[in-house]
Amino acid sequence: MDDFVEQGKIKYYGVSVERVEEAIKAVEFPNVQSVQIIFNILRQRPADVFFDLAKWKNVGILARVPLSSGMLTGKMSKNSTFEKDDHRNFNRHGEAFDVGETFSGVDFETGLAAVEDLRELVMENMTMAQFALRWILMFDAVTCAIPGAKNPAQAQGNTKAADFPPLSEDVMLKIREIYKSKIKPLVHHLW
Repeated sequence: MDDFVEQGKIKYYGVSVERVEEAIKAVEFPNVQSVQIIFNILRQRPADVFFDLAKWKNVGILARVPLSSGMLTGKMSKNSTFEKDDHRNFNRHGEAFDVGETFSGVDFETGLAAVEDLRELVMENMTMAQFALRWILMFDAVTCAIPGAKNPAQAQGNTKAADFPPLSEDVMLKIREIYKSKIKPLVHHLW
C-alpha cells in the first residue's frame, strides 16, 4: 500500500485488524490514516492499549462490531436461535474464522449475564443498543462506530445514540467493573 502512495495512486489508506497488536504494528506505517478494530463494552482492550497511540499518531479509529454481534442490543436470551448461515450459529468457537468476531469472543451465556447487569444502567428512553453506542462515543480516540442495521428504523435508532448526554463517571465506572469481573479474565488477553 505504501508503494501505491509513492506512485501517487492513493493518498492514504486504512486497515482492519483483529488484534490490538496488529493495530499497533499498522500505525508504524506512515500512510495508515485509520484502523478498524473491534471495540465495544465486551471488548475494551483497545482503549487500554491502543487508543493513546492512535491519538498520538493522529490515526482515526473505526469501532467495528460495536454491538457485539447483537449481544449488546439486549434483545437476545438463552432461547435465541440463529439462521443456519448466521455466523452467530456456526462460529461461536472460531470454527469458520476468528472466534473474536462472534460476540466479541465472549461465550454466549457469559455475554447474556453481563448484558443483564448492564441493563440496570441504561438511561430512561434509551435502548440497550443506544447505550452501548453512547458508551463508545465517550472515547475521544474513536472517530466513528459502525453498527449494522437490518432496516431503516434500526439505523435511525443507532444514530440517536449521539443525541443522549454523556454517560456519567459513575456509570462508566460501573460498566468497567462489569467488564473487569465478568469479561476481562476470559478474553481481554486474547485480542
